[in-house]
Amino acid sequence: MELTQDASAQMGMKVSPRLVAASYILELSSQELQQAIAQEISENPAMELVEKETCPACGGPMQGSICPACLSQQKSTPTGPENDYDSSDDYINDLNLSAPAAEDDFDPFTQVAAQMSLAERLLNDLQTMLPGSDMPIATYLVGNLNDNGYLQCSVEEVAHQLDVAVEAVERVLAALQSLEPIGIGARNLRECLLIQIAYLESEHIVCPVASQIVESHLQELAEHKFNKIASELGVTPEAVSEASEFIRHRLNPYPAQGYSAPDPSIAETRSTIILPDVIISEAEKDTFDVEVIESKRFFLRITPLYQQLAANLEREPERFTEEEKRHIKQYVSRAKLFIANINQRRQTLQKITEYIVEAQKDFLINGIRHLKPLTRAAVAYHLGMHESTVSRATASKYVMLPSRKVIPFSDFFTASLSVMDVIKELIASETSPLTDQEIADELARRGIVIARRTVAKYREQLGILPSSLR
Repeated sequence: MELTQDASAQMGMKVSPRLVAASYILELSSQELQQAIAQEISENPAMELVEKETCPACGGPMQGSICPACLSQQKSTPTGPENDYDSSDDYINDLNLSAPAAEDDFDPFTQVAAQMSLAERLLNDLQTMLPGSDMPIATYLVGNLNDNGYLQCSVEEVAHQLDVAVEAVERVLAALQSLEPIGIGARNLRECLLIQIAYLESEHIVCPVASQIVESHLQELAEHKFNKIASELGVTPEAVSEASEFIRHRLNPYPAQGYSAPDPSIAETRSTIILPDVIISEAEKDTFDVEVIESKRFFLRITPLYQQLAANLEREPERFTEEEKRHIKQYVSRAKLFIANINQRRQTLQKITEYIVEAQKDFLINGIRHLKPLTRAAVAYHLGMHESTVSRATASKYVMLPSRKVIPFSDFFTASLSVMDVIKELIASETSPLTDQEIADELARRGIVIARRTVAKYREQLGILPSSLR
């Protein structure tokens, strides 16, 4: 045995620190990216962020207090179920899709809660509507609202606790229920929805059978028993279906969610607007534009001071000590690398989305039924990228469709959504409850061949009960 040294050249791959940093930035969600930028700015004096006033709904640039993109879209896009995209899991939970948008100003790092809580705002409004003698009742009622905006005590309990007449409590409660968010102060889901329907009717937005369904058939509606409801109300199943869409997209079962709370831990659990990372808009007929909107929200740059220091260091290095040279080079280089990684992220998202738009154009034009099978590997192959790059770029990110719906990127790669929509339609129009096997047979007649257990899995994901319970 002996020890020897052998010098030889070998080929090998080594991941550079720059590539690791770029991959990390690419994988971050929008919220995580904002946190990473905030941390980098706090640690690096050579980099600064220039904020832009943006729309909290679409991320587009604001003109004063108006978003031109949202305003033009509202004028040009009709509202109705044909424009809606639904990928929910449960019907009752799905009613929350139309939760009122938060009224907070958008901040590139976070959505900051308003300084006045919902309870304080309600009491301020009630103070202008009620005599001073009624304010103890109003304070008691507002103090007994839960996180969803429901009243957790009865009128009789309030009257007993405060030693006042039941009529006085009912009068104050009616005033509370007239305030925004509409539905606040309801004692149950049924009353909450009826308050909102009455408000919409006062605004001349009417659905003929919606109030009857909510009043007497809310459970059947949640179980998609449209034919049973239609039979008992003496209307067509189509009218019930239209009322279902009206309730789903016009009403909000959790009126207090999205409003600020005194306790930040409570506020964090409430629903907030999902800001898209990419906007797909229709440019001309059957053609679409893609825009990564991070550049609309903010842009990063080297601070003017460090730009000047770096320029002086190049021209007159003798003016600086070694420590100063090291400091300037370190932080300027770090800032340039971080900004380059952000720009690379934007370019990658742009390329991937443009290819997805081309591949799923039928879906964008005609709806979910035309969603085609698409894999991340196929996208990577056509763009000359690694599959992991596509996975990182689309993970935890959202895109706004031309219909203004915000969906996760993963939906473009989930071809089963179109099948689930067909299953949902079959069950909604059934004259008698269809078994999973009967649904599978009907799908096969339509050219969609899937197993009975797959039908059962999709039905459960849609939150629809089995035939024995429908």
